[in-house]
Amino acid sequence: MHASDVFVIGGGPAGLAAAIAARRKGFEVTLADGARPPIDKACGEGLMPDGLAALAGLGITIDSADAHPFHGIRFLGAGVSVEAGFPGGSALGVCRTVLHRKMVEQAAAAGVRALWGTPVTGICSQGVSVAGRLLPARWIVGADGFYSRVRRWTGLDGGHPRDRRFGFRIHYRVAPWSEYMELHWGAGCQCYVTPVAADKVCVALISRDSHLRLDEALGRFPELSARLAGARRVASERGAATANYSLKRVYRGRVALVGDASGSVDAITGEGLCLSFQQAIALADSLACGGLAAYQAEHRRLALRPTVMSRCMLAMDRRAWLRQRVLRALASEPRIFRKMLAMHVGALSPRDFAANSWALAWQMLTV
Repeated sequence: MHASDVFVIGGGPAGLAAAIAARRKGFEVTLADGARPPIDKACGEGLMPDGLAALAGLGITIDSADAHPFHGIRFLGAGVSVEAGFPGGSALGVCRTVLHRKMVEQAAAAGVRALWGTPVTGICSQGVSVAGRLLPARWIVGADGFYSRVRRWTGLDGGHPRDRRFGFRIHYRVAPWSEYMELHWGAGCQCYVTPVAADKVCVALISRDSHLRLDEALGRFPELSARLAGARRVASERGAATANYSLKRVYRGRVALVGDASGSVDAITGEGLCLSFQQAIALADSLACGGLAAYQAEHRRLALRPTVMSRCMLAMDRRAWLRQRVLRALASEPRIFRKMLAMHVGALSPRDFAANSWALAWQMLTV
């Protein structure tokens, strides 16, 4: 095999996005992964409006036949319910395998050389090692996930993940009952419900208990349990770890990290996919300029908003009294929730969010 300009290690959504973005800049790109598509992973399966915009920037659109729209977020807990619509757009629920297939097709159409079922065993200054062979590459991109070997090989590991939690996902054959993605707040856990088809929903549980599964957790959510009564499971339960994890640097020499390999935010925000797509585009822009310093700065900027949101939402998860006050305050003043959601999808700046936080704090004192 001839030399590549860019060699991407990892063929999940982050790796595919990085490969497609680099190819659209004119680079010769090779991607390798030990698995074969479609690659599945436990996640909430919701693509927010900013995530759809980032996908469009990669030349990818999701057909309505392959997904299901939802128009906002609904919080349920503490005996209250509050919802808000997305400003200026809708979102899509799409099964992870469907998304992966779409991205694999786009990568092939863009001219990315894909080595599926081909694990990378090491990297060096000349390129990457695959099946005992050295494949030359000018740039190497580590997109191999939360437990990244590329991160370890390059010495970019640092610190420890904060607030490690565990997620489990099941699909149920039942018609969506809401035009919103629902977030059910419970004691020590949350359940997400995302419509992914006209007759199917994705239910994802996140908690700090690695042994807690959906069957047991649904007992903490009577309303959701009633909705799912009699619904048939159409896929086996899948699990994954999630955490807040940041790195001082996301590149070293000619090696850059993207997606969960470059740090992550807790899945409570639902922004993991969007963040990886935005990082991939920023990385390709930086490579086109001949270096990686600009990518470091943009990576830090992109992570700011979801990191702030995850810390706020995790504070609600840890403290029942705070969760109850926040939910009641949002229910009594839905305008605040609309602004929070607008900030969440990038329609408001962090400065606007700070002003909104003061309004929420005042509301909490008066409910």
